[in-house]
Amino acid sequence: MNLWQDCLTNRGLPIGKWAHYFPIYERHLSSWRNKDIFVLEIGVAGGGSAQMWNRFFGPRAKIVGIDIDPKCAEHEHFGVSIRIGDQSDPVFLQKIIDEFGFPDIVIDDGSHRMEHVLATFQFLYPKVPKNGIYFVEDMHTSYWPGYGGGVNNPSSFINICKHFIDQLNANWDQSGQIQVDLITRQTYSISFYDSVVVFEKGGVRTREAPVVGTGYLSPV
Repeated sequence: MNLWQDCLTNRGLPIGKWAHYFPIYERHLSSWRNKDIFVLEIGVAGGGSAQMWNRFFGPRAKIVGIDIDPKCAEHEHFGVSIRIGDQSDPVFLQKIIDEFGFPDIVIDDGSHRMEHVLATFQFLYPKVPKNGIYFVEDMHTSYWPGYGGGVNNPSSFINICKHFIDQLNANWDQSGQIQVDLITRQTYSISFYDSVVVFEKGGVRTREAPVVGTGYLSPV
């Protein structure tokens, strides 16, 4: 059963996800099923998505949800741990890492406020292991002033991600204007979707000569 079917047939706790997110999940997360991994979801709300991840990834996965609302602790059950705290608080996030280890997959479905999203990313992204995945959801709030966003607001996470595109390609800059940083060294790809940004980590080599294969392209 895929995630969309799981959502449609869900009779448990409510799952609050946009329909168009499910193909994105399938594209980036299907290869992680039935593996020994740690999935950290920021934002528990009704508790249904944590249960959904538990079903999707299987019994070998460790699912942890964090939320600032103490009532969300009621949604803890076998296979899903819930911890209460502020997603932008590095002390709290460090406690999560101390208890559960480094998350292989992070899904930020928390407050969606720009300052919180950025603070969480700055703390957690460097700690996600090689080949890990970092989702940032509901980024339509990057365009909403009430969430600290705005089309021309340099502090919106979408605008920050536009800068990350240059950082991803910093090794190719011959002008010296783009400095190699963590995004350059540890990011394999950045994917943009409607309201979602997905970072895939990976060991990235410095610029080197292209590999020349023996194949060829047939003329059209």
